[in-house]
Amino acid sequence: MCYCYILYSESLDKYYIGHSCENLQERLRKHLANHKGFTSKTKDWIIVYYESFNDKVEAYKREREIKGWKSKIKIQEL
Repeated sequence: MCYCYILYSESLDKYYIGHSCENLQERLRKHLANHKGFTSKTKDWIIVYYESFNDKVEAYKREREIKGWKSKIKIQEL
């Protein structure tokens, strides 16, 4: 099972959109761990939305679609 997911950080008031084929809780743990990248700026990320897909290609397509909206309002409406 693969996922397209949205994380939210209250301290940054920002969303992060990604996709993964690993367990979502494990993926979140990796976002919260020490690393470089956008989600390393804070440690208060939570999963606010996700969709399940049968394969990585479909999850990636959905990620690109949501990122293409470039709209916090549309993301909040999910």
